[in-house]
Amino acid sequence: VQLVESGGASVQAGGSLRLSCTASGYTLSNNCLGWLRQAPGKERERVTSYRSDGRTIYIDSVKGRFTISTDNAKNTLYLQMNSLKPEDTAMYYCAADRPKLGAHCVGEYRYLGQGTQVTVSS
Repeated sequence: VQLVESGGASVQAGGSLRLSCTASGYTLSNNCLGWLRQAPGKERERVTSYRSDGRTIYIDSVKGRFTISTDNAKNTLYLQMNSLKPEDTAMYYCAADRPKLGAHCVGEYRYLGQGTQVTVSS
């Protein structure tokens, strides 16, 4: 299984980026997927994810600005990021395959990409 992210860049505050994550050896559809990020000196955090019922979850700091989506035909996961802020600066990772428990995904992701750097300057 391989997850390959792309789309990271350096942008100014207020700008937009779309991150992509293409999977090989694994089918993304109907599985627990998400985007994580880790800023220097901080813990890795789950930015957004799909529940097993297909609903999406976002951390408060990105609600209304970030959108997770998938293209099943391309087996690709996306993260659209708008109105970027300097505090969004981090390495972003796509993640896949958490165990399902009812409508929820639980535990840790089994697969993680290598990351793509997003830097937002003020």
